[in-house]
Amino acid sequence: MIKKGTKLYSILKGTCPKCQEESMYVNKNPYIITDTLKIHDHCSHCGTKYRLEPSFFYGSMYVSYAVGIAFAVAAFVISYLILGTSLKTAFIAIVGTLIAFYPVIMRLSRNIWINIFMHYDKEWAKKKTA
Repeated sequence: MIKKGTKLYSILKGTCPKCQEESMYVNKNPYIITDTLKIHDHCSHCGTKYRLEPSFFYGSMYVSYAVGIAFAVAAFVISYLILGTSLKTAFIAIVGTLIAFYPVIMRLSRNIWINIFMHYDKEWAKKKTA
């Protein structure tokens, strides 16, 4: 499947971008709305600090816009072009999809954003835990 050490692994799993051992999020379930965006201060495995600076994750809002558009286009293609529904039904499908996947989109955006600035290092965890 997706190999550990790739950015895609860290983005999809929500793990520490440096060691990819621990989840960045306090609660792994994104649908617990009160905990959707709560992250640990640092990785307990390698010690990587997740908030590189105050308001670091504000940039993920721009990423969430692009990810939301991708989900909306996918919903439109499936509902209108593949299933052959009306435009009104396709619009409802888009809105429903965005509402249903909002927590996933927010986390995915944060994962993409932090992985732009941090890179996997298989030696990092060994240095920090040794």
